[in-house]
Amino acid sequence: MSPVLSGVLQLLALVAALALAHIPLGTYLAGVYSSPRHLRVEKWIYKGIGADPDTQMRWPAYLRGVLAFSLAGVLFLYLLQRLQGVLPGSLGFASIDPDQAFNTAASFVSNTNWQSYYGEQAMGHVVQTAGLAVQNFVSAAVGIAVAVALVRGFARSRTGELGNFWADLVRGVVRVLAPVAVVGAVILVACGVVQNFSGIHEVGQFLGGPQQWNGGAVASQEVIKELGTNGGGYFNANSAHPFENPTPFTNLFEIFLILLIPVSLTRTFGVMTGSPRQGYAILGAMAAIWVSFVALMMWTEFAHHGPALQAAGGATEGKELRFGIGGSSLFAVSTTLTSTGAVDSFHSSYTGLGGGITLLGMMLGEIAPGGVGSGLYGMLVMAVVAVFVAGLMVGRTPEYLGRKIGTREIKYAACYILITPALVLVLTAAAMALPTPGDSMTNTGAHGFSEILYAYTSAANNNGSAFAGLNADTQWFNTTLGLAMLLGRFLPMVFVLALAGSLAGQQPVPATAGTLRTEKPLFSGLLVGAVLIITGLTYFPALALGPLAEGLA
Repeated sequence: MSPVLSGVLQLLALVAALALAHIPLGTYLAGVYSSPRHLRVEKWIYKGIGADPDTQMRWPAYLRGVLAFSLAGVLFLYLLQRLQGVLPGSLGFASIDPDQAFNTAASFVSNTNWQSYYGEQAMGHVVQTAGLAVQNFVSAAVGIAVAVALVRGFARSRTGELGNFWADLVRGVVRVLAPVAVVGAVILVACGVVQNFSGIHEVGQFLGGPQQWNGGAVASQEVIKELGTNGGGYFNANSAHPFENPTPFTNLFEIFLILLIPVSLTRTFGVMTGSPRQGYAILGAMAAIWVSFVALMMWTEFAHHGPALQAAGGATEGKELRFGIGGSSLFAVSTTLTSTGAVDSFHSSYTGLGGGITLLGMMLGEIAPGGVGSGLYGMLVMAVVAVFVAGLMVGRTPEYLGRKIGTREIKYAACYILITPALVLVLTAAAMALPTPGDSMTNTGAHGFSEILYAYTSAANNNGSAFAGLNADTQWFNTTLGLAMLLGRFLPMVFVLALAGSLAGQQPVPATAGTLRTEKPLFSGLLVGAVLIITGLTYFPALALGPLAEGLA
């Protein structure tokens, strides 16, 4: 079988699996967040944290819950790392330095999972399981909760109430993430992924001496790493490591996990708003971007430029041969168009244009289909902008799902859109202007610039993947990337929840002959255009200095 055909067949199999899961899981999610009943285990949790799950919250109260819970997570994870040296199960590893502990705490709480350390050489079993793995669950649940709150903003009328954050958080973990993760972990273990609490042991003699590996609860963390679009791996090689991702089947299964909830949430949106066709319109826009990016990535990586690439059948540098160029390209696009950041190949070794595609996927806001929760609310914000633009074009007050998009709503959407580019471009400029950060670059020229641009793009968009050529374990990068992750995660949530509160307080207006039909393919096309023009062009000068310059050289 040719490598190209293999890649196409993997793509078709993935699309078929997602199509089968889309309706049942999306409908189930809608039921989870609409049900008035509480499970017994959920009642125990509410009692333990002192929360009343039946109290309805307006957007400021909902936001306070999000920020308070996340701040507590940052403090707990920071202290856990600082105390690692005296904890049992630390495998003899020392406590983490303050700047790296802050970076890692910010990273995992913000659902970024950027890692400036070698996982198998720095973190013991306690930090990995009680700290990082727990945040993989709850940070994903926070993202889903905020997305559901925005959906309620469209679904409710004449009330500013968006639900209860604590109930949404607990349900996301107990009813959604945990059950799917258990099943997924069993599948991964059956396929050869490691799951133990083994210590450090030597596996053989290699150049430079014996090679040492430690085991761990890898499968259980791997599954939520992908399912929750987190991305932080047990090992430095991440999903390219055979202990995390041993076979082509597990590779495709992990891509499926990455896309599963973001794709299904579009169905949840349609069901909760009473118009499943609206969900299909959003899904259509996401799918158009994702398929286009996969096709472009495969084309750039299979293109035969020069005798070496012709002999190898494509750009194989930095890719696992057991996955091939097709599987690696599929993984790279899926992980950067979501907020996952897991990698089964090294993006720094992609062709210049291929690396640019991974960058652009994050720069679009990771909304196709995006992260768990963040993809849906990011695309809905862009939908608000799209109908606003359409309204201006025809001289009519813009409406979306019966809600008027006025001055206040578009200001919230504009602030949401501007936050991430400001963080990325300002911090990249500062790192390039100052003398010390540039010393961390492995490469010079356009590729070196891409390393730093990629790092801040990944952090501010809560992706977590890296170009793998930048030494980010410095005080400058640990601190600035940590701040970018926190601001890039929680500032947009402020405007998303404010927008949700504004929409929920409106009285729906009836549709008329002049109302834009937002469930039609025409609107999906308009939405794709808005995403590419409004967010994509913001970064064009930076892309021209980095991957475009390298790719066209």
